[in-house]
Amino acid sequence: MGRLDDVDLTLRLTRKQEESQLGEQEDRLLRLRLALGGQMGDGTIGPPLCVVFEGWDASGKGGAIKRLVDHLDPRHVRVSQFAAPTYDEKRHHFLWRFWPKLPGWGGMAVFDRSWYGRVLVERVEGFATKEQWQRAYGEIASFEASLAAEGMILVKFWMHVSPEEQLRRFDRRKDDPLKSWKLTDEDWRNRDKHQRYVEAVEEMLDRTDQPAAPWFVVPAEDKRYARVAVVRHVCDAIEATGFRAP
Repeated sequence: MGRLDDVDLTLRLTRKQEESQLGEQEDRLLRLRLALGGQMGDGTIGPPLCVVFEGWDASGKGGAIKRLVDHLDPRHVRVSQFAAPTYDEKRHHFLWRFWPKLPGWGGMAVFDRSWYGRVLVERVEGFATKEQWQRAYGEIASFEASLAAEGMILVKFWMHVSPEEQLRRFDRRKDDPLKSWKLTDEDWRNRDKHQRYVEAVEEMLDRTDQPAAPWFVVPAEDKRYARVAVVRHVCDAIEATGFRAP
């Protein structure tokens, strides 16, 4: 039994519940974000906030990110998406390409995929050697601990769905001309390696969960529930530092 087995994927919200709870949490986040950015209160800026999204293909990362930033002024948040590293990026340490996108004090950044690719896709697909991805756990933990020591609020999400729900979403995507672009041959191939990815995810959660940067596994079988849970958890993480909006 791993951590993923403990996730309750039956959690659901009705449309009415989502509208009510999401609106409440979005307003809460807006006030916190304005305070962090020095736009409310005495003008003092707060600590940087970095929200990292990982998860299964079609687990709802994009929809959750959209709801997270939808009520925020685009000048106050930056969303960065990371795909496979380029030739030039591979000439550097694997963490190098993420540094320029990290937020400074008063800033907020959202990462759609992240440095965890090293111990997930690069591990499973053989793009990193065993020595490289095994070493990466300690490198990532130290990297995140150093960011947190400087005051950064790190929020890490793993968006979790069952293989059956993922397949249903794949089938809906391939028949929708406005969403079929999201589905690639690689997505289908990854399903054949599902157990290897499960093993990689479980080890990632186990070895990189730390007080400075804990993981939050989001039950994402129901998109409404997942979206509310994400916004609420970001607010909770900010307030857990003792920071409050005026």
